[in-house]
Amino acid sequence: MRILAGPAALIAGPHRAVAVLCVTMILGWAALFYPPALTMTYIAEAHGWSLALALSGFSIALGTSGLCAPYACGLIDRYGGNPVMAGGALIGALGLVLLPLAPNYPVYLISWLLIGVATACCLYDPAFTTLTRIYGMASRGPITIITFAGGLASTAGWPLMHFLIENFGWQSVYYTWAAVFTFLIAPLYWFALPRRKAPVQKAPVAVTDAPPAKARFIPPHGLPFILMAAGFAGHSFVMSGATTHLLPILQRGGIDAGTAVMIGAMFGPAQVLARFADFASRGRMHPIWVARVSMGTMVLAFAVLAIAGIAPLPAMCFAILFGAGNGVVTIARGALPLATFGAFGYGRVVGRISRPAQILQALAPFVLAFIIDRWSDQVALDIMIATSATALVCFALLRRV
Repeated sequence: MRILAGPAALIAGPHRAVAVLCVTMILGWAALFYPPALTMTYIAEAHGWSLALALSGFSIALGTSGLCAPYACGLIDRYGGNPVMAGGALIGALGLVLLPLAPNYPVYLISWLLIGVATACCLYDPAFTTLTRIYGMASRGPITIITFAGGLASTAGWPLMHFLIENFGWQSVYYTWAAVFTFLIAPLYWFALPRRKAPVQKAPVAVTDAPPAKARFIPPHGLPFILMAAGFAGHSFVMSGATTHLLPILQRGGIDAGTAVMIGAMFGPAQVLARFADFASRGRMHPIWVARVSMGTMVLAFAVLAIAGIAPLPAMCFAILFGAGNGVVTIARGALPLATFGAFGYGRVVGRISRPAQILQALAPFVLAFIIDRWSDQVALDIMIATSATALVCFALLRRV
């Protein structure tokens, strides 16, 4: 199957899925994942809470996403992305509009629980599962293309949210994203996302008397599965911690808020350029090497910031290196399970891999906030360096099929 067949294919046929998911990944990531970096200090101040207590809601959302991800992806395997992703978008809209209206902490947590369910239904893992259901083993190209768009979420989202906060207050951020989910994202998922399903052949079960043959795929369990899940979990911890705390760390280091936002917005172009390099190579590099190179780049990014200190130039270098590394590890997150375990049951496999990743991603904002309050920003950076290095070791030990 050809991945792209001209502009008309983006309107009619299965390739329309790529166009739909490109739009929804930009808006979905900007709405569900990036607001806490700019709004948490205002939320804590408005309620009289500590920053760690305010961030606990975001952590609970990410934990909820991790628990729900295998079920959401499994439902997409069976029924397609339309009902699951559209329903998740409406649930997310409810959580987003409830959050600024929450009169107390229990209601605040309920809003984050709803956002967590939406995260499990609307971001990369369900999008990858939807594309694999549509394209089968030919889905690496479409996966790479939608990560181009998702990489621009911080570039588009943070400046927009900074403008909304400065002019209309932090509550306007959540009302705006709730409207986007209700009137744009949910209709796109329900009406525009293709419903076709590619035929997927289940890997044959080996017969005891048959001569041994070289397997193209391996079962999704055992040490390879554990190493893969641990590597992506380490990446998720680092990515969540950095995107949540980087802007406040830069501001505490002496960089003004506007400059910090612009530095953070450099994540997006760096991610897109790195993903374009992978796309231009036509997938010649095996996903396992994509994961290794990307995690090595993220280790280097943290090392630059930790050694050179908080200043505009090192922070820009960090943003570029971190964005580039994060950009391609996201491709590996969709392509490596496909190349290792095959397309049969892909949604449930990806959901199982994402569960520890989502749990560590959930813990990162709260744990690092506690570490920053108890010790310092430097200790938090050191922990993220150690975690990214551990993830690199996991990918280094993993062997290609």
